[in-house]
Amino acid sequence: MLVLLPPSEGKAASGRGAPLKPESLSLPGLAAAREAVLTELVELCAGDEDKAREVLGLSEGLRGEVAKNAELRTAGTRPAGEIYTGVLYDALGLASLDASAKRRAARSLLVFSGLWGAVRVTDRIPSYRCSMGVKLPGLGALGAHWRTPMASVLPEVAGDGLVLDLRSAAYAAAWKPKGEVAGRTAAVRVLHAPTRKVVSHFNKATKGRIVRSLLTAGAAPKGPAELVEALRDLGYVVEAEAPAKAGQAWSLDVLVDEVH
Repeated sequence: MLVLLPPSEGKAASGRGAPLKPESLSLPGLAAAREAVLTELVELCAGDEDKAREVLGLSEGLRGEVAKNAELRTAGTRPAGEIYTGVLYDALGLASLDASAKRRAARSLLVFSGLWGAVRVTDRIPSYRCSMGVKLPGLGALGAHWRTPMASVLPEVAGDGLVLDLRSAAYAAAWKPKGEVAGRTAAVRVLHAPTRKVVSHFNKATKGRIVRSLLTAGAAPKGPAELVEALRDLGYVVEAEAPAKAGQAWSLDVLVDEVH
């Protein structure tokens, strides 16, 4: 099972680990595309601060994020699973998983990123600020920048098992599973049951809980239909829609009344 996650906007501090070693990151086929984004982002943020804030969409109160980006090559690092914070990652609670669940997380979780493309939760990265919606002056829109390298690398990473897609729209744009891979992909929405609307907190927290439940239970669904059964066994209310034709992903709605 491969689980595709969005990053968090807020991130923990970089920590005191060794500086970034780009060659040590997972998915080495993304290395050239990563280097291109990293180089331009560092140069942008080391130059005109106001221009950098404008490009990155940062308010005056987030001015410190520009300085942080300027030091990405020398800043300390920590595992990506510790860098990403926020509602989804709080609910996922990687640090409190047992040893077996942590090993499953290391194998199956893939976090998408405007800067890195995608990383494993064990990859050591510095804290940064660069969403997939950014348009860098030289490279242009990052979603478009990542599509070609992602299309080359991700099908192999997906292997022959289930792909559980929990990404937000901006990050889903960087890679859309196609063909045979799409047929074993399940894209999940979380709906507030009484209104049948997506509510941000319900959506993020429940996605984190879904991943935690699967990891803790050691569930290993082989495809979308088996995923539906596994989630229902774990107590989730799931509505599933199989694709109308080959080459399309399954659509799963998880209905939630309340998040505690």
